[in-house]
Amino acid sequence: MCRSIHALYNFEPPATEEEVRDAALQYVRKISGFAQPSRANAEAFARAVDAVAAASGRLLDELVTSASPKDRELEAAKARDRRALRQPA
Repeated sequence: MCRSIHALYNFEPPATEEEVRDAALQYVRKISGFAQPSRANAEAFARAVDAVAAASGRLLDELVTSASPKDRELEAAKARDRRALRQPA
C-alpha cells in the first residue's frame, strides 16, 4: 500500500473531508500509475477519486468501535520517532 495513505479512523478530532479526499487521490494515483493523468484520462481519474472518497467517507461513518479515539498529535509524534529510528544518521 502507498506509504502516504494513513489510517483515518478513530482519531480525535475525526478525519476531515479533505483528508479523506487526499487519501482517495493517493489511492487512485497508486493503482492507475498516474501522478497526473493525461487529458484523455482526466475525467475518468476525477470520477475515480470522487467514488473512492465517497466510499471511504461512508466506511468511516459506519465503522463502530469500543476503543477510545487516538490523539492525532500523539500518534504523529510516535510516527516521527519511528521514522527517525529508520533513517540512517
